[in-house]
Amino acid sequence: MKIIIPEREIRFKFARSSGPGGQNVNKRETKVQGFWNPRESRTVAEKLISEEQEQLFENLRKEEISVVSQEYRTQEQNRFAVVEKINEIINCALKKEKERISTKPTRGAKERRLEAKKLISEKKKLRQKVRYY
Repeated sequence: MKIIIPEREIRFKFARSSGPGGQNVNKRETKVQGFWNPRESRTVAEKLISEEQEQLFENLRKEEISVVSQEYRTQEQNRFAVVEKINEIINCALKKEKERISTKPTRGAKERRLEAKKLISEKKKLRQKVRYY
């Protein structure tokens, strides 16, 4: 399930960017910081059932997600990038990990392992001092 967080739920702050923009870097506030709290979100409450909400809160482990974008020349593009990053974080947190199915080693793998152990044992035996009785 893919969830999309609307812009109205994200709180934005703007600052002067160190990214591209030429002489406008010193005049315009193109850097965008976005803050989103999953526990206060209407979208999470409406679209996710309680199990998915718990999984989301457990995977995020934070009260509030903050994302910064200053890679574009305009505030609008950076704002869009912040929304995209937050949505990507949310959707990654909602993915369920596949359970690992344990397998037994094959007969050939066991034989190769034992053969390698024998070779190492022989090599170490040859390093020992020779004793003449």
